[in-house]
Amino acid sequence: MLSLDAMIFDAYGTLFDVHAATRRLADRLGPRASRLSDLWRSRQVQYTWLRACMEQYAPFWEVTSEALDYAMEAVDLRDDTLKADLLATYRQVEPYADVLPALDALTTAGVRRGVFSNADPAMLTAAVEVSGLASRLDAVISVDGAGTFKPRPAVYAHAVQQLTTTPERTGFVTANGWDAAGASAAGLRAVWVNRAGAPVERLPARPMAVVPSLTEAVTTLLSSPGSAP
Repeated sequence: MLSLDAMIFDAYGTLFDVHAATRRLADRLGPRASRLSDLWRSRQVQYTWLRACMEQYAPFWEVTSEALDYAMEAVDLRDDTLKADLLATYRQVEPYADVLPALDALTTAGVRRGVFSNADPAMLTAAVEVSGLASRLDAVISVDGAGTFKPRPAVYAHAVQQLTTTPERTGFVTANGWDAAGASAAGLRAVWVNRAGAPVERLPARPMAVVPSLTEAVTTLLSSPGSAP
């Protein structure tokens, strides 16, 4: 019997391509598209950290909109219609190519599969349905139930509680190094999908493994000590 009860995945940046919205509207954004996309994503993440520190939680969709406001002003874009279209397009998430093979491998192994995200429930549920992943997931977990954002320990404890298991029996896969560190510090078996080949974050806790793809993350967790039948 597997000692791994469940494997959960971060959503945005891990399962879903966060830069898809700006690519779709690149003709309207022109040469500012890449910088806008990078700023939007970086501020989106940074605002969750800052709100967690300030204990000023807000739904992730609100944070996403505020981050876009900043990014558009930073690249000198003032167009309410374009902003509305970017946000609408952001809801049309695209899964990375390695998502389905990774989830199917877990189905074959008999391990429960879930998504665990900063996104608020409505945003996350819509993303899972639009991407076609709903039938492949057993759990859709938002930080909203904890009232704060990653990497606060209470957030990872909330996810484990929703799965009715324990941290050491929960695998966690994310494409964010800081998220992997947070999950590892909370006792989860975290693997970092380092698609960009970035250095490991200098934080108190580190992931159990660093791999280039979701399929390798799944293989690593399934074959790790204590996971074999």
